Amino acid sequence: MYEAPSRERGDGRRVLVDRLWPRGMTKDRLEIDLWMKEIAPSSDLRRWYGHRPERFAAFTARYREELRSTERETDLAGLRRMARRGRLTLLTATRDVDRSAAIVLADLIQRGR
Repeated sequence: MYEAPSRERGDGRRVLVDRLWPRGMTKDRLEIDLWMKEIAPSSDLRRWYGHRPERFAAFTARYREELRSTERETDLAGLRRMARRGRLTLLTATRDVDRSAAIVLADLIQRGR
C-alpha cells in the first residue's frame, strides 16, 4: 500500500482487500480497480489479531475459516478468476504485509483452494 502504484511495472488489476479505507488516501491516488472490503477479515477478528506477530498463525486459521462462508467463497473465486486472466495486485494499508490478511488471500489464490 505504501508503494506508489506502477502500471509500467505491471501491477495489473489492483484490488484493495481491507475492510477500512486507508487513512489519507484518495481513490485517485490509490489507483484501485476494485475495493473488496467484504473479503477482509471480520471486524472482530481484525481487532482480536491487532497485528500481534505471535497471533498470526491463529489469525490465519480463523481467517481461512471465515473465508469458507458462501459469500466469501464467491469473492475468493472472483479473485482467482482475475489472477488467471493476468497480474493481480492485492492492496492493503497494513505495514507488516508478511503477516496480513492480504498474504493469506494471496496464498489461497495461488493454491487455487
